[in-house]
Amino acid sequence: MSTTAAKTTAAETTVQAVLTDFDVKTGLSTTKPPLQRRLSAMADMYADQAAAAAQVAEDDVLVYEFFDMGVPSTSGDVAYGTSITYPGKVGDEYYMTKGHFHEVLDTAEIYYCLSGHGYMLMENPEGDWQAAEFTPGQAVYVPRRYAHRSINVSATEPLVTFFAFPGHAGHDYGTIETKGFRKLCVERDGKPEFIDNPRWQA
Repeated sequence: MSTTAAKTTAAETTVQAVLTDFDVKTGLSTTKPPLQRRLSAMADMYADQAAAAAQVAEDDVLVYEFFDMGVPSTSGDVAYGTSITYPGKVGDEYYMTKGHFHEVLDTAEIYYCLSGHGYMLMENPEGDWQAAEFTPGQAVYVPRRYAHRSINVSATEPLVTFFAFPGHAGHDYGTIETKGFRKLCVERDGKPEFIDNPRWQA
């Protein structure tokens, strides 16, 4: 029996902890800069292109922002942050995030609603789609293989969520930018309703 054992040094086994702050009501951080998406960067994703162009011309509003807390993008780490989607509509379609698949498709994500009211819209490449409601204190588990998009259905309050996913998962925005989601979330008689997206590309 060999008595030789692999040795590790403190430098190899020590990882610096990451300390971050965020407000549990607003999702905002005082130490991390946000990544922001204004309507001009989102206009092509809305069904009513004329309404989107008119709104951008009038006021290029901030649709959503999120905070990446700076965890390494490796398989042994957990990336996390907060996302804030602001209230508003383009035509009758609620404000939303761009949405994305993970580059490593077989990785999941968890979202926890801190405040606001909205939905997580999800779909996989095989054609299944799901929508889960966000209310404060509710967690939504996004299964592996599902693209996901947050939608704010409140007329007055931001939708604020905390999220976490495997550090190596990556983000594939391009597929959604090209194809869109199969479903849209629109207001019908004062309530949110999911309908087929006429601009979805198979």
